[in-house]
Amino acid sequence: MKKSVSFLFLIWSIFIFSQVSENYNIDGVSRKAIIYEPSIKSDKVPVVFVFHGHGGNADFASRRINIQDYYKDAVVIFMEGLPGRKVPGIDPNGTMNGWQIFTDDLEGRDIKFFDKVLTEIHKSYTIDDTRIYLVGHSNGARFVNVLWKERGNKITAICSASAQGGNMISGAIPVSVWMYMGENDRIVSFASQENSVPIVKANLGITTEGKIDNDKTIFQGKNKTELVLQQSSSGHEFPKQSLQEITDFFKRHSK
Repeated sequence: MKKSVSFLFLIWSIFIFSQVSENYNIDGVSRKAIIYEPSIKSDKVPVVFVFHGHGGNADFASRRINIQDYYKDAVVIFMEGLPGRKVPGIDPNGTMNGWQIFTDDLEGRDIKFFDKVLTEIHKSYTIDDTRIYLVGHSNGARFVNVLWKERGNKITAICSASAQGGNMISGAIPVSVWMYMGENDRIVSFASQENSVPIVKANLGITTEGKIDNDKTIFQGKNKTELVLQQSSSGHEFPKQSLQEITDFFKRHSK
């Protein structure tokens, strides 16, 4: 009986998530990340970085964008922003957590944070460097596009929800992209996000019509990249209902 109980406990422990909170020193400033270890073990581990919107935090994002419940063999890292980004009408004094929105602002503090965490996790896991993925919502999505522009050689695919890269990402190397845009977004206008689509297509070398699948249009790009363009009548929220599809999108892409 004891052996049976021990065996069941072992099986249960394999599939329960191990969550740790880590702090990293970046130029004398403490930066926080919440890390979910894989609940399913594999020889090489994919990595998903998640970036919350302006005013958010890593803990809230881990519940709202809970991709760890879908991509169970990946290390999922919820990064936390810092105050300093002023947003007219929302955070005019820059007292809320946020991310840099250009490649050269805020002294590159958030790019350095990403670099540090990516380096450090290699010391704890056997990372599959062909499977590094980014997810961002709102201000976090804009920062994901900053990383695409600046660290595209290290990234396999991104999900950018409710904010896009605009002219900043022009010339970024081809990676697979999931773009989500709400037609009734009152924070980042649908029109401004839509203007990013031709830039993404140019980066991926897309010249043909896409295939329509419900609320998504799917395009094939060069170097086996893919663009999934998802539109809905919703507002500025993250498309939580699509997390399984976003996970499947990540899984079908490696460098």
